[in-house]
Amino acid sequence: MMARQDAQDWARHMTEFMAQTAGITLTPDIKEPSFDPCVGKNDEVAKDGRYTLSYAAYSDTPLDSHPEAVRKIRTMLEGEGFKISSYREEVDGKPNALLDATQIEGRYLVSAETTVTKNLLLLRVNTRCLMPPTTPSSTPSHG
Repeated sequence: MMARQDAQDWARHMTEFMAQTAGITLTPDIKEPSFDPCVGKNDEVAKDGRYTLSYAAYSDTPLDSHPEAVRKIRTMLEGEGFKISSYREEVDGKPNALLDATQIEGRYLVSAETTVTKNLLLLRVNTRCLMPPTTPSSTPSHG
């Protein structure tokens, strides 16, 4: 269980930690939290408030620095027990970074990648389906 604001704060903290690890600075005015309802394996949509969060933050970092940044993030994530599912530093001899890693226990995904706007490095956190806290019951206590 996690309130939306708590999930967003946690994702922001995670992207800040990734940036700090990489030695880069996040662009303060470009952050994109996106909350979506949970969708089941048969495309059913949860109607009880469950949600997923995709949180994106960006760093205006020179393209030539992207490979080193994702290398540092990868080392940190592996040390934290993440499973690396995708990784590259370049395409056709040019910097074009991509890192996808999954935290198995918490079942969330983190990514770092070169964007179409070449100097921007995207740091993203995608959560599993989360349940917001329920409101306290209006049943009187017997205490």
